[in-house]
Amino acid sequence: MALTDINSVPVHLRRSVLSVPSINTRALEKVHDLDCDAVIFDLEDSVAPDKKVNARDNLRQLFRENPLKETLAVIRINPLDSDYGKADLDLVIEVLPAAVLIPKVEQASDVQAVADILSNAGLTKDVAIWAMIETPKGILNAAAIAIADERLQCFVVGLNDMRKATGVLPEPGRSHLIPWLMQILLVGRAHGLVVIDSVFNDFKDSDAFDAECAQGRAMGFSGKMLIHPNQIEPANRHFGPSVQAVKEAQEIVAAFSQSEAQNLNVINLNGKMVERLHLTEAEKLLAEAAFIAKRERKSS
Repeated sequence: MALTDINSVPVHLRRSVLSVPSINTRALEKVHDLDCDAVIFDLEDSVAPDKKVNARDNLRQLFRENPLKETLAVIRINPLDSDYGKADLDLVIEVLPAAVLIPKVEQASDVQAVADILSNAGLTKDVAIWAMIETPKGILNAAAIAIADERLQCFVVGLNDMRKATGVLPEPGRSHLIPWLMQILLVGRAHGLVVIDSVFNDFKDSDAFDAECAQGRAMGFSGKMLIHPNQIEPANRHFGPSVQAVKEAQEIVAAFSQSEAQNLNVINLNGKMVERLHLTEAEKLLAEAAFIAKRERKSS
């Protein structure tokens, strides 16, 4: 049974997802020099009502004159039933980002309505949908939301609104929130979605942010939504392949490449039972590590 060519494994990194207010022209100018995997250009919470038009104009100019190349571009729109959602979607149709992020998704119809508008405008499935799960109803209806439309690729957790709605205090360790976080993660994984952990608000507290990244990685999140460029490096480090993980993946691939293991689904590696499904995960991890190394060489 032939091994997979690492170079042929698709890589979709979402370790660091930086949110940038679209009204902040200085921040927009700097995004090209940042090492995050994705940028969310925010038109919602971080933009005052009287600045919405200016924010859309800023994005229109950026996508026209200096679009992102190596980094995934996502536009977070206002709710479709607000005074600004339709104009935001018109901008999405015009500039064609990689994805549109819908805030406060509470039911499948929230996703389907946006998907229908994109499809009716002739947009291909290359423009994906991301959904923010940040309300009690969003969590309770996550399973239905996850299968709302084939454009949906990602859940992004929003804990600030969740804390506000439930009264849960912002305590270190997020102990009272863990059941909800794991529920969102389980639903997302059941339906093949990327799941991004929530923002950490105190960007000056690097130790606490480091701890929350480690927690999110241990839970199984794909990456973390960020609010400051200083959070990019630790997020990339925690949610990317570690040196030890790469070493173990190399050992698994090497073991399955031996002639005696070619037709085996389970082998003994250093006293541990390793299945061929672990080989698939090892090949994916090595592809990610190679992709990251290549990108770092290009930027150096």
